[in-house]
This record gives sequence, structure tokens and C-alpha cells, in this order.
Amino acid sequence: MEWSLKLAVIGTGYVGLVSGACFSEFGFDVTCIDKDADKIARIEDGIMPIYEPGLEDLVDRNVSAGRLRFSVDMGPAVRDADAVFIAVGTPTRRGDGHADLSFVFAAAEELASFLTGYTVVVTKSTVPVGTGREVEKIIRAANPACDFNVASNPEFLREGAAISDFMRPDRVVVGAESDRARDILRQLYRPLYLIETPILMTSLETSELIKYASNAFLAVKITYINQMADLCERVGADVHDVARGMGLDKRIGSKFLHPGPGYGGSCFPKDTLALVRTGQDHACDISIVDQVVSYNAERKASMAGRVERAAGGSVDGKTIAVLGLAFKPETDDMRDSPSLDIIPALLAAGAHIRAYDPKAMDEARHLLPAGTVFQDSALDCLDGADLAVVVTEWNEFRALTPGLFLDKMAGNTLVDLRNIYDPAVMRDAGLEYMSIGR
Repeated sequence: MEWSLKLAVIGTGYVGLVSGACFSEFGFDVTCIDKDADKIARIEDGIMPIYEPGLEDLVDRNVSAGRLRFSVDMGPAVRDADAVFIAVGTPTRRGDGHADLSFVFAAAEELASFLTGYTVVVTKSTVPVGTGREVEKIIRAANPACDFNVASNPEFLREGAAISDFMRPDRVVVGAESDRARDILRQLYRPLYLIETPILMTSLETSELIKYASNAFLAVKITYINQMADLCERVGADVHDVARGMGLDKRIGSKFLHPGPGYGGSCFPKDTLALVRTGQDHACDISIVDQVVSYNAERKASMAGRVERAAGGSVDGKTIAVLGLAFKPETDDMRDSPSLDIIPALLAAGAHIRAYDPKAMDEARHLLPAGTVFQDSALDCLDGADLAVVVTEWNEFRALTPGLFLDKMAGNTLVDLRNIYDPAVMRDAGLEYMSIGR
């Protein structure tokens, strides 16, 4: 059975598409399903709905090998599947901050009628504690005779490094409470045994909470170093040295100790908020996460003020070059990006905004105010600008020399919100250089 497993993945967003392609690379037969026929057609034509390094080649290779296919029809794929992964969106629900589980529950109800033989239904989406039990109830009510178990298998994929994270993970977490379900999921992750990846088997509730607890803890680390960066600015310390001194302590570690304008993306903002709401629902004090949520929102909102101070107190009438729009490099994801706070505030203050991002321009055009002028390159963006702001730390921005800034810009002020340049080098060259915590 181990190499004849067939999988159905419901949802071709970030998690579903990457997971489906990676499982097919392991050698399994995978069908990815989505209701959006245009999206499926584009994927079949080799046009990915997201930018993720290596994804286009991975999909093409496995489609050509006959292991990966795409469909709008759930029935045939689910009927043949040994495991069905639910990988649909769980955005923040408007009004109360809870995770919106309507897509998860709708998928569960629809797939129920197609289940034949024993099937493991796996929640791959990030879902609050108790979701797996509810999915089980929904399927049982819709198809009382079907033979199935529900399992939880949260993803830990970083945008920009998702394929590597799937193929070489720190761990795999599985919440399952039947031997049959555990056995199938062990078979799915058998290729990782060769690299001795820990596979943690837990209850459904534990698995669901691990994902939220992990993301919230990383958000706490980011928030902590941002607060330390603010303190460094006031006492004359260097936050990079502080972070290095902390990170060399093996109990702390160096990852996620990089100061900046606040976190964004598809995971941390919604997952921290959902965890706060879960704590409130169960009368459990997790105020540290609540404070992180509030502080991060305030921090992103405050970044425009940093730019105004760098401009001498006002940006009215000034042309500002904004380098980077996505929430992080190597992705086109604009969700909760700091640029969505910074640019509207600067426009409202009277600035003229020129913006450039290597991959996120198409998405940004739908999200940023009409006054934003998009440029085709970093140099075009800088041309004649009074001031430049680095919002996303793309590698191509790291290659910009002080001379390029001074040659292209009308002014000499650079606000580096990602600390990608050496302050001494930039200042010695004649730039008015401001960064975070240094």
C-alpha cells in the first residue's frame, strides 16, 4: 500500500498547491481540487496563482510524470483517495477576530457524499482547537455509513522557502486517534524518515494548538526584538549586536530576532488574533499574545511617522520612493504587509509615492490607493525622489550602492526599515540614513 496511496487536496491556494505538488514529488498520486475553473485552467497552463521559488518547475515536472493533476470536480478524486486534505482558507472573520471556518466546513460537507472505502480526512488548513471534531460531526451527519477518520496535519511552510520547508521540515505534526489514520499518514511522510525527521503523533486538539502556539511564539519574538530596537535607539545601543548576543544563547536562538516595521503575511496576523479569541472563549489568560497583536498594529501604523521625521517633520509635496511592497521577500503576498499602512498614511500627508516590488506589483495595484505610482524598477523608483524608504528586504535592494542612491535621487535621505545597509558606509557616502534600533 505504501507507494500506491492516492491523495485529494481540496484548495489550490498557498498551502494546498505547495503540499499537493510536494506529495506528488514524493511519488504519490495527487489530485488538487478547486472550485475556480479559471484558476485550475491557468495552473494547467503552467501559470501559478502565487509566486513561490521553484513551484512552477515542481508542478510541471510532476504533471509531466502523471503524478499530479488538477480538477474542479471533487467526486472522482475523493472517491479514489486514501487521504483527503482540506487546505482551504481560514481568514479572520469580520467583526470578532475568530478564524472563519466556513470554507473548511463547506468542504467537509461536500466531500462526505463521495467517500467510499476507508479514508482519512486531514485538516491541513490552520484551524482552531475543536475544528477536527466538528469536521467529523459534519461528515458523519452527511454520510452516516462512510468509513473514515479525521486527522490534523498543520503546515509549517514559510513563504519564499515553502518547498524546502516541506521536503526538509524540522518536524511533522499529526493529530490522529486511530491506528489506521496514523499508519496512512506515516506512509505519506515515509520519505522523510531517511533524513530522520521527527514525526510527532498527538491528539487532534494538541495538533491544532501546536500550530497556533508556534506562530504566536514567533510573533512574540519579533515583537520583543522590535521593542528592544526602540529601546536601543533611546539609549544608544545597536539592536543587531543585542540580537546577536541573545541569539548565541541556545535557549533563545537567533531566528526571528530581526527588527523591522512589524510582521504581516498570511499567518501571523490572523493566527495570533485567533489564538487570543480562543483564550477568551475558554476564559484563559494569554494576554501576552493579545499585547503582541495590539503592539504590531500600532508599530505598522507608526512607520509613516518615522518617514515624516526623517523628512524634517513633513512629507507634504515630497516625492518618496518606496522599495518593496510584499510583506517579505521571495513572495508576492501583500496580506497585512506594512506597506499597506505606510503608503496610505504618507499619501494622506501629502506625499507623492513611487513604488516598486520585484514580484508583488500586480497584487499591490488592487490594494494600494489610486495615488500610488508604480515603477518598473528600483532605479526608476528612485529617479528624482526626495526620500527613499526600504519596506521589504529583497536581495536586489541590497545591491544598491550609496552612489546609486545619490546619483538617482534629488534628495539624500534613506529610511531603511529592514536594516539591510551598513549605517557607517551609507552615512560616510553622504546619505542621511535612518534605520531601526541602530
